[in-house]
Amino acid sequence: MDPHVTKNQQDDYKLKDTHPKLGERWPHGGMRGGGGWISSDRATSTYDLVEQMHYLYVRVVKAKDLPPNTVTGSCDPYVVVKLGNFKGKTQRFEKKTNPQWNEVFAFSKEKSHSSDLEVFVRDRELVGRDDIIGKVTFDMNEVPTRVPPDSPLAPQWYRLEHRKGETKVKGEIMLAVWLGTQADEAFPEAWHSDAASVEGEGIFSVRSKVYVSPKLWYLRVNVIEAHDVVSHDKSQHPQVSVKAQVGNQMLKTKLCPTRTTSPFWNEDLIFVAAEPFEEDLVLQVENHFSASKHELVGKKSLPLTIFEKRLDHRPVHSRWFNLEKFGFGALEGDKRHEHKFSTRIHLRACLEGAYHVLDESTMYVSDTRPTARQLWKHPIGILEVGILSAQGLQPMKKPKDGQGTTDAYCVAKYGQKWVRTRTILESFSPKWNEQYTWEVYDPCTVITLGVFDNCHLGGSEKSAAARDSRIGKVRIRLSTLETDRIYTHSYPLLVLQSSGLKKMGELQLAFRFTCLSLANIIYLYGHPLLPKMHYLHPFTVSQLDFLRYQAMNIVAVRLARAEPPLRKEVVEYMLDVDSHMWSMRRSKANFFRIVSLFSGVISTSKWLGEVCHWKNPATSILVHVLLFILICYPELILPTIFLYMFLIGLWNFRFRPKHPPHMDIKLSCAEAVHPDEMDEEFDTFPTSKLPDVVRMRYDRLRSVAGRIQTVVGDIATQGERFHALLGWRDPRASSLFIVFCLCAALALYVTPFKIVVLVAGLYLLRHPRFRSKMPSVSSNFFRRLPARADSML
Repeated sequence: MDPHVTKNQQDDYKLKDTHPKLGERWPHGGMRGGGGWISSDRATSTYDLVEQMHYLYVRVVKAKDLPPNTVTGSCDPYVVVKLGNFKGKTQRFEKKTNPQWNEVFAFSKEKSHSSDLEVFVRDRELVGRDDIIGKVTFDMNEVPTRVPPDSPLAPQWYRLEHRKGETKVKGEIMLAVWLGTQADEAFPEAWHSDAASVEGEGIFSVRSKVYVSPKLWYLRVNVIEAHDVVSHDKSQHPQVSVKAQVGNQMLKTKLCPTRTTSPFWNEDLIFVAAEPFEEDLVLQVENHFSASKHELVGKKSLPLTIFEKRLDHRPVHSRWFNLEKFGFGALEGDKRHEHKFSTRIHLRACLEGAYHVLDESTMYVSDTRPTARQLWKHPIGILEVGILSAQGLQPMKKPKDGQGTTDAYCVAKYGQKWVRTRTILESFSPKWNEQYTWEVYDPCTVITLGVFDNCHLGGSEKSAAARDSRIGKVRIRLSTLETDRIYTHSYPLLVLQSSGLKKMGELQLAFRFTCLSLANIIYLYGHPLLPKMHYLHPFTVSQLDFLRYQAMNIVAVRLARAEPPLRKEVVEYMLDVDSHMWSMRRSKANFFRIVSLFSGVISTSKWLGEVCHWKNPATSILVHVLLFILICYPELILPTIFLYMFLIGLWNFRFRPKHPPHMDIKLSCAEAVHPDEMDEEFDTFPTSKLPDVVRMRYDRLRSVAGRIQTVVGDIATQGERFHALLGWRDPRASSLFIVFCLCAALALYVTPFKIVVLVAGLYLLRHPRFRSKMPSVSSNFFRRLPARADSML
């Protein structure tokens, strides 16, 4: 691929407006007969952010009095539902004349033009073709229509007819047949004609599902001291440390600096644990003879349920625990046995739910609530997302009959709720038209949507070992959205590969952020973004990195245990697990973000230079007049500055962004990236390209450079938030700021300048007794402002 992106390609990478047919009237309880629709006076469907898709639903409940086979003397029944060229088949029962299936089949009306629906009851034969016990036929023009919130259609008993339709046969089947849309409750669990070729275990992986992330807690273990630590070597006192393990997480205290039988540490070890608490806290006290030789002095396994859950900063009581010693004894020969030992360890441990676990390892926070439900507040809004379709997807699987295929599905993640659409088979333009809703507790959060290729349709061991391929990802920050407005856009799906930037298609979305209380949103802008404990007892940078990584692993493992599983490669991509790795491209992008922030300063200096050189005499004269006024009336300086910012904010309102932000290839430095830099970015960590010594140095360089990259990005974020004050990227924040500027200008006009300076000086020099550990209102407001990091690949 040519590393230089042309202008036409840049236009192709931009956001596009779409005009889907949303919110069509869909009558509830209406019936469709030969004369068309019989309208109803009830309200329309809540599925107003997607295009209506019509389905024929068939619920096969059960059968009774089925005749036994004349040859085998038994009946192994199953049901085949046929509409045109599509066939769906139920589970088969052995030797059962009264089977119960309770399965639902959904046939797309767009892809089927048959006027008859046929339901066959078959009996499996050991040799030859399965015998048809009987059938039931429905005329499509007589099928009733149901749209929620109507109650489900009651199933009915139908007498089986001979396969030639001439006479009735013995046996009855209970069925419910109706026309509906994707808003029907039966839609997620139904067998779909779009996936008719999938059989066996693979059928579960094509259905739409909703997942919930596990509730994560911080486990804080304060290892204080130990008593009566005795070494096997009686000639010297032990020098010990404590190793703590929770699942795959392992942390160690430092060595006690002195050799003693009563070592003291007072060191905090912090882990991530998920409900239900399946792992125990395992403590091991080790005596170190040398750097490579140590012995186990004692061990203790503690279930996490014995620790109290701390919701605030109140102190936690410490406890003593007796350790268990493992060694070799004389009983039962030389077999290993366990015996109690007098070594004790002093701990202070608790589960902290007043923290936020930093969105399970991602820097794009989608949930700012603490873990403990007792600390939750009421939602301030509703986010509704309609996942409509995708266009122009690239073939992701190897060519089949000379042509590649793609089996695409979409995943959306916001807060603890993950959703997964159904998989559309062998289509480069899949249409999902599924709508989902989230409660919003803070507008300064991000929803992430990703498109993947399903590689687990076969249900075989080879299919289970495959990895779902990434097609692309979209992020949307809620604070950049206007309330109660429906956005309909087509987002480019961009991915970086070792060969460079590639567009994999477009994702068409419709979404709306509904405000429940504007007062509550304004109230949030002046309060901390994260819970109180995050500021009173902050973690170190190294602790945060460790906790992010462990939280991501826990979420990936738990979601992979669902049915169908949300696999680890999907979770890692959605949570940007590799966002902290070193990349020359990202470092350049963050550097240019900082450089762009100083463009305003450079422009101002050029303007002052033009004023000094009288390139525009009128402007120079006005500046001289303003200078004399400010010198004569210095109290007008501050109100003039605030009034000037107020006027700039009003002027910039005309140029406010019309669309939500999206992936920006220029901002990400992905338009002209060097192939060698891409090879470095996609290199393994640790690298596999260099000898051992150079590998160690190279990995160390990447680790340090990754931290520098993060710091540079954070600096750029702060500057971009200043620009966002008057840039209307967050319309509510800009409105609040320009109103504040107006009020401040008016207040400063009527307040003597000396009083303003005195009050400001006294406030800045106030005694620590009058200071709070919590961030100020202005700091909270500033932290909530959007930055351009949301638009980076």
